[in-house]
Amino acid sequence: MASPADRLAKARIEKLDKIVALGRDPYGQRFDDHLPIAQARAKQPDESGVEGESVRVAGRVMQIRKAGKLRFYEIADATGQIQLLFSRGDLDEEQWELMAALDYADLVGIDGVTWKTNTGEPSVKVRAVTPLCKALAPPPDKHHGVQDPELLVRQRSLDLIYTEGVRDRLLKRGEIVKSVRQTLADRGFVEVETPVLHTVAGGAAAKPFQTHHNALDVDLTLRIALELHLKRLMVGGIERVFELGRVFRNEGIDQTHNPEFTMLEAYQAYGDYRSMMDLTEAVIVNAIRVLNGPDAPLTIPHAGKEVDFTPPFERRTYADLFREHAGCDLTDEAAVAAKAKELGIETAGRHPDVVVGDVFEATVEDSLEGPIFVTDYPASLCPLTKRKADDPAVAERFELFVHGMELANAYTELNDPRLQEELFRSQLAGQAEEDSMAKLDTEFLQALRIGMPPAGGLGIGIDRLAMLLTDAKGIRDVIFFPTVKPIAE
Repeated sequence: MASPADRLAKARIEKLDKIVALGRDPYGQRFDDHLPIAQARAKQPDESGVEGESVRVAGRVMQIRKAGKLRFYEIADATGQIQLLFSRGDLDEEQWELMAALDYADLVGIDGVTWKTNTGEPSVKVRAVTPLCKALAPPPDKHHGVQDPELLVRQRSLDLIYTEGVRDRLLKRGEIVKSVRQTLADRGFVEVETPVLHTVAGGAAAKPFQTHHNALDVDLTLRIALELHLKRLMVGGIERVFELGRVFRNEGIDQTHNPEFTMLEAYQAYGDYRSMMDLTEAVIVNAIRVLNGPDAPLTIPHAGKEVDFTPPFERRTYADLFREHAGCDLTDEAAVAAKAKELGIETAGRHPDVVVGDVFEATVEDSLEGPIFVTDYPASLCPLTKRKADDPAVAERFELFVHGMELANAYTELNDPRLQEELFRSQLAGQAEEDSMAKLDTEFLQALRIGMPPAGGLGIGIDRLAMLLTDAKGIRDVIFFPTVKPIAE
């Protein structure tokens, strides 16, 4: 005996065959000159029960209701929904049969006239039906929808069509990216594209994805950062340069991490990390204004709280925050080790500043409501960063935190090739061959020997920025197709 799903699938095929029998293509052709539904709604007559102007619309069937010799359908496109009114007296036999062959989720083109019902509902009185695509897969239950969030992520098409707010949020991501580009362009930055395939994984401490190029017989990695190639371009005279690109790290997945993600990196010759603070504020503030309007408040909701992005953002040093939350000075190795032991952090055989970093993460980061620039990190944690002139143990670096989440990372860039090579080699010592920074990037060092101007550099995670500004629960809500584990067949 056929299951309900099989019977529904069979009924859809029968309706598809009916459309073919009527001499129509069930998968449609081009349908020119149709209006976005939002525009069609705006053309409604002032009075109810009076025909307005002729319109042509197209969309997906979302609802079907019967009332005697009338049929009421709802169709939707990216701009909204509108009601269709089918009257037996307005349509010939063929058109009525075409209408009857439509199902939920089908795509259809409509010619008709605008009409406002007695209840004031904007509608289109249908004069002609054009099938544009017969949907063979039935939609989710109209009352309960799809309850499994994993299914929605795996089938993003369903999520976009049937889950309220998803399409709007993902489209807002596009507006954020457009705004970021505009902010940088307005400040004279040039957008470039650099290689995704690298011979050496550099610019960050992360585990790369490995691949192999057959023709050259060489092992390659997918890039873990954009930094080193962009700096080479700055050496070559492109003094303000940026890239918005995909970056790949073979690591875990959670609310703020995805193995492939979008990163902005920007470099400004003759600037420093303070220049990058100003740029970071401008990027975020301008994105908020694009989303909410030029005069809207800069306070936005996120995770049930309000975040005030009115510049200037708060600025606190790493050392002060460590002392405040960990209860000891970060230079006091004995006190830091005791705090680490209290927190269950391993200390044996580890560099003291690495332990400091772990204690900072455990005690400070979650308390950072923000937006707050955390500045002046231990230099040993920052091998690509210029040291402070009056204190070489401190690196001119900041990270921007909002609600405990790192949103941006920036340096005054190190441009001394001898010191850079020394730091690279000390960083690589003892690392396993497969680790991300286990090979020296000699081409980058050669570029530094040619001469790179003093500069500020900035990295912003675009997925996290979109998550924050759209009040999403996690970054997979603002990535069109996040990484998920395949379902075993």
